[in-house]
Amino acid sequence: MGFQISGVLTMVLLCRLPLAATADTPAAKIVIGVIGKTKNDSFYEQSFQGCQAFAASKSQVQCLYDGPKAFQDIREQVSVTKAMLDKGVDGIMISTTDSQFLSDNALRLAKARNIPVITFDSDLLPEHQSYRLAYVGTNNFEFGVALGNYAKQFKQTGDTPVCIQSGHASTPNLNERIRGVRFALSGHDDNRRLRGDNGWSEYSRCPFYNLGKRKMALSQLELLLRKQVPIYIAVAGFAQFSPDYIERIAPYKMQIASQTSVIISADTESVQLEALAAGLSTVNIGQRPFEMGRLSAQMMYEYLVNQQLPAKSLNYLGFHYCTPQTVTTCTRND
Repeated sequence: MGFQISGVLTMVLLCRLPLAATADTPAAKIVIGVIGKTKNDSFYEQSFQGCQAFAASKSQVQCLYDGPKAFQDIREQVSVTKAMLDKGVDGIMISTTDSQFLSDNALRLAKARNIPVITFDSDLLPEHQSYRLAYVGTNNFEFGVALGNYAKQFKQTGDTPVCIQSGHASTPNLNERIRGVRFALSGHDDNRRLRGDNGWSEYSRCPFYNLGKRKMALSQLELLLRKQVPIYIAVAGFAQFSPDYIERIAPYKMQIASQTSVIISADTESVQLEALAAGLSTVNIGQRPFEMGRLSAQMMYEYLVNQQLPAKSLNYLGFHYCTPQTVTTCTRND
């Protein structure tokens, strides 16, 4: 009798099994939602493609993609996340725009429904990380350090103005990049505004924030070029994602070539590399969005099917440098 289990208890245990199938039934469909800070963005589209590449190796996996339509709208990201949850997805991969708002208004609901979350590209703040299994992406502080270190070779005699351009003021990964830029230039890790530290000062109107709006980002860059602010550091693609970038920045090509104005930008999307090849950017430091999506999907699958937690909370991927001289060979396929 000690080894007999009642029929009711047997049914309960079967219902609690992960998405495994019996020998006589097909595997259940596993649906993973991929949510970017914005939807119409080649960076997040690549992450979705990474998820799809993993799904192609597992017949029962399906990836869905969404995000705010126009810009980094924290409310729309929450709305999109809730819509994913209502569709009955099994897991969510998301790039965080506002950690507090997203956690309070969407991820709390996901946790209540036992729907796991993996962040990619932009993690939750430490106080909210109980809402996710793991983070996959760039070490954003080190990425900011790389952007700042590259600027050092263009240091002028005396004080050198620099402008940092970002997206949303509350976005965790971009704020970490700003902190990294400031650390690289000043040597201080307190993230204070540069005011002559090591001969670097931030231009009076900067950091510029554009909410991921490409037109706004491009207008901000044009202002800096007209004012001949020596160093521009964009901690994401922003202005270079605009289809009008090449046409509107072309009048400043000689200014960039002479290093009167230095344009240092994160990311190496195709549209950015076209501008770099045309001499309209100084350097682009790229990430691995495809691999962010592929690895996140793999980790989500292992958790859903095998109840295998990610081995690490933070899963950092590398980055690469592209210059006009290396533009055809600098990027990776993943």
